[in-house]
Amino acid sequence: MFSAVTRLTDRTDQPGTIGGTGGLQHVFIAERARLLRFLRVRGAGDEAEDLLHDLWQRVDSAPRYPVADPLAYLFRAAENLLRDRWRSEISRERRQRDWYAASGPDHVDPPGEGGLIARERLREAERTLADLGARVDLVFRRCRLDGAGQAIVARELGISLSSVEKDLQKAARALAQLRAKFDAE
Repeated sequence: MFSAVTRLTDRTDQPGTIGGTGGLQHVFIAERARLLRFLRVRGAGDEAEDLLHDLWQRVDSAPRYPVADPLAYLFRAAENLLRDRWRSEISRERRQRDWYAASGPDHVDPPGEGGLIARERLREAERTLADLGARVDLVFRRCRLDGAGQAIVARELGISLSSVEKDLQKAARALAQLRAKFDAE
């Protein structure tokens, strides 16, 4: 009895089978349209073809054992694939939601208040640079904000490179003190 069942479900050694496929693979090929319809009805939608391909890969790579009811086996395997895909999707969404909740800030200032604070700090930084003198302010803006080289700025202003470096140091010290003040607030 066992050898007869084996011959029916595992025909890889017999000529005339489709591409050397076994009985389960043969049933899969014959019932492909029904399996696809089954997956679509169960809610797979556009993913039905992908799931059917995954099912084929599993069936094709599975060890060749006798299956009492190959069609029922294939439908159950298709349903299990669909269920696994839904579970992994739910798990992925949960991980993303948890990651977002964990990585988000604990307290977010209202957009208006945060913008107001940023503008006030910018004005204070501009006042600090202006208090250092017009030349220090101009050297800082040209080198740090416009990206001009120190030699170019020295040539434009008609001063030495050493003077440009000293002006940049003054601006950096003053802005570092201002930042320490902001951090203390």
